[in-house]
Amino acid sequence: MPVITNIEDLKRIYKRRTPKMFYDYAESGSWTEQTFRENISDFSQIRLRQRVAVDMTNRSTATQMVGQDVSMPVALAPVGMTGMQCADGEIKAARAAEKFGVPFTLSTLSICSIEDVAEHTSKPFWFQVYTLTDDDYMRRLIGRARDAGCSALVITLDLQMLGQRHKDIKNGLSAPPKPTLANMINLSTKWRWGLGMLGTKRRTFRNVVGHVEGITDPASLTSWTAEKFDHALDWDRVKQLMDMWGGKVILKGILDAEDAVKAADLGADAIIVSNHGGRQIDGALSSIRILQPILDAVGDRVEVHIDGGIRSGQDVLKAIAMGAKGTYIGRAFVYGLGAMGEEGVTKALEVIHKELDTNMALCGERQLSNLGRHNILVPKGFSGEWE
Repeated sequence: MPVITNIEDLKRIYKRRTPKMFYDYAESGSWTEQTFRENISDFSQIRLRQRVAVDMTNRSTATQMVGQDVSMPVALAPVGMTGMQCADGEIKAARAAEKFGVPFTLSTLSICSIEDVAEHTSKPFWFQVYTLTDDDYMRRLIGRARDAGCSALVITLDLQMLGQRHKDIKNGLSAPPKPTLANMINLSTKWRWGLGMLGTKRRTFRNVVGHVEGITDPASLTSWTAEKFDHALDWDRVKQLMDMWGGKVILKGILDAEDAVKAADLGADAIIVSNHGGRQIDGALSSIRILQPILDAVGDRVEVHIDGGIRSGQDVLKAIAMGAKGTYIGRAFVYGLGAMGEEGVTKALEVIHKELDTNMALCGERQLSNLGRHNILVPKGFSGEWE
C-alpha cells in the first residue's frame, strides 16, 4: 500500500491505472485550458493568517449544506462517466461519501443509474440534471430521482452546448471505449481497470439507455444528447424545472453576480459558483476570484457554494473563510476512485478533512462556523478591476 499524504499522490496512481481517454477526460479543460489552470492556481494567491496560543481542543468541521448535516463542507460534485474511471464508480463514490458524512451528487450522464446507486446506499444522495428539451424524458428522470429518495436536485445551467475539449475529440472519447488500435494498445496496459470492467454489467449511460426510444449504442446516444441540450434555456425554463421537482434545488454554473441575483429571485436553495471546472467557457475568471462579487450581490438570500480547483483542505478553508457555505470536489475524488476504488475516494476525503482540520486549528479556530475573512489575506484587486 503506497503512503498517501495528499491528493497529488492519488493523482499519480490514478494516471498509471486508468485508460488515457478517461484520464484525459477528467484532467483537461476546454480550448487553451486557461480557466482550468487558474481555478487551481488562484487559490494559492490567498494566504492564511496563523494565530497562536488558542485552545484547540474539541474542534469540529461539521456544518450544514442546504439544511443537511455534513461532517465537513465538501460535497462530491457530479462527474459524467464516473463509472468509466473505475468499474461501478458512482456506486463506490456514493458509498464512500455516505460513510464519511458528505453529500454525493449523481450525474445524469453517469454509468450507474439512479436506481443502481439507490440500491447500494442507505441515505439520500443528490441528483444533477442538464437542461434538455425532451420534457417527457425530463419528467420521468426527475420522477425516478424522487422515487429513489434524492434529497436535492442540482440543475446545471452552463451546458446548453458542449465546450470544445481537444483531448476528448482526439481520443475519440466514448463509453465503452471504441475498439481502435490506439485504444486497445492502451487498454492492454490497464489490466486492473480491465478486470473491474469485465466484472460489471454497467458500461454505458444507464440513466438514458433503455429510457429513451432509439438509444442503443454510443453513436445514437451522442447524437441524442447533442440534439436535446436546450439552446433556448432561459430563467423561465429553469423555473419550470424547479417546479417539476418540487424539492430543494441547487443551481450550478453561476459565474456572474447578475445571474446569482436572478437565481436568488427564483427561490433556489443554493447556487454553485462554477465554470464547469474550466470545461465549458475558457478565458473566464476562476471560481474563487468571482466568489466575492457574487457573495456581495446576493448576501444571505441564497446559500452560496463553490466548485473548481479545490484540491486540498486548505482550498476548502479559504473558500469558507471567503464566505462560501459549501464546496465541491470533482477531480480530487475521481483521482482517488481511479487509483484505489472506493478506498481511494475515502482516502481523498480523509486527506482533505485532515488538511482542513489542521489548518483551521493553525488559524486559531475550533469551529468551522467561526471561519471568516479575519482568517485569510486576500490580495488587493483579487477579484479584478475590469473595464
